Amino acid sequence: MPRAQRSLADAVVEIEQHVATAGWDAPVRVFALVRTAQALEASPELADQLAPAVVAAAQADDTHLTSIEQEGLPQVADLEELLGGITWPPSVDGTAITVERVVLPPAAEEGMPAEPDAALDYLMSHPDRQDVRIAVGVLRTGESWSAIRTRAHDADDAVATGPDLVPGLLVALGATLA
Repeated sequence: MPRAQRSLADAVVEIEQHVATAGWDAPVRVFALVRTAQALEASPELADQLAPAVVAAAQADDTHLTSIEQEGLPQVADLEELLGGITWPPSVDGTAITVERVVLPPAAEEGMPAEPDAALDYLMSHPDRQDVRIAVGVLRTGESWSAIRTRAHDADDAVATGPDLVPGLLVALGATLA
């Protein structure tokens, strides 16, 4: 795996684990990703705020990433509206997001009502539903990474990871860097 993608994978997994410590039923969380070495070069005082291991990692690997959670996200109707309103300055090398969703196996979707309120009731009460937390990240250079945790298997060693587990969300998140 290329170094930049390894750094992104490490950052996304770290973000997912950080968010997991707050438990389930959490709001969407958005993170800027910056190359740690460049951030330290621009602001040397940052070294006092970072763990020594992070500073050492940045010195050893110029692709090492630091995540910066974005607070005060606007109140919006849906995830698409939120992502449509985000743009990043050139100093941000990438971005990540965590979101929780309910998923059903494809066969269960056949019986879903068309009316939105009835569909929500159907989804929330279906015995095969799975609650998932999705963490995805993308870099300006095109690398992507995903991590997915299910509520039913809520353990750090049970998180599925890969470069394109949630392609639609990766594309939408990547568009915020354009």
